[in-house]
Amino acid sequence: MYGKERSYRPTSSDAEIKFKILRPQEIPIYVADGLYDLGITGLDWVLETSVDVKILLNLEYGLTKLVFAVPKTFEENSMGEMIKKYSSENKILRISTEYPLSVSKYLVSLPEYRQIYGETKPLIITPWWKTGENREIQVYLSFGATEAKPPEEADAIADVSETGTTLEQNGLKPLDVIVNSQAVLVANKISLSDKMKREKIYDIVALFRGVIESGKKLHIFVNVKEENLEKLVSLLPGLKGPTISKLSKPGWYAVNTIISRSDYIKLLPKLRKLAQGLVVHEPQLIMPLEDIAREENGEV
Repeated sequence: MYGKERSYRPTSSDAEIKFKILRPQEIPIYVADGLYDLGITGLDWVLETSVDVKILLNLEYGLTKLVFAVPKTFEENSMGEMIKKYSSENKILRISTEYPLSVSKYLVSLPEYRQIYGETKPLIITPWWKTGENREIQVYLSFGATEAKPPEEADAIADVSETGTTLEQNGLKPLDVIVNSQAVLVANKISLSDKMKREKIYDIVALFRGVIESGKKLHIFVNVKEENLEKLVSLLPGLKGPTISKLSKPGWYAVNTIISRSDYIKLLPKLRKLAQGLVVHEPQLIMPLEDIAREENGEV
């Protein structure tokens, strides 16, 4: 995919695929409504919008947590404690967030909330509408800079955090984790029922899976004497199993296979003792085509 730096419409070598760059908040809705067949967005926004899309793939980047946070000076260490404190003092608990629906659902799930407020929902407040019955807990829609809201505009916030650094710099401490999020590939369900679109969609899934898997693997080649071959092969995993070929020199074999990056350091001392001529490549794509075919056929 390529395009001009400020373009919202990058292109690719596949003329059948059209791209557009949009905000992650919008993408789940547009995909669910059929304006687009596929989209990349955050799991947090899929849950916040509550749309009916198919999550095809966790893309394993953009790892974040949607967390509650309060000023460090607060003694409370959970939202349950915050709810109990503010209720006992007859104070309104105000929360600022870009995720009002997720926050409301989470609060209602807490035993402390249900014990005090039953099944009533927190009051969600936006510039255009209000919803919810419980005016003792008010959730304000934030338009950014959420960490700056306490203590004047909010008692607590709910925001995404990768490392906690931004919270720390703004004098806040994290409390509950509402959801762990990452980038996901989502599809319109009607598009998946169209044979032509479904094939193209799973071509794209295969490419993404290939990139994700290649980042976790190494492709190794080794030469080994026949007397060490069986022992070496027993150590090596592979997509189906190591590939073994005879060398031109009698009594020697070439072995190549795919291993996990995390296993490489553990295997290296054993490879040094059993093999000769180790070559290691970083693969660009590793596609588990059988797994993808089963997914496409609805077998998993």
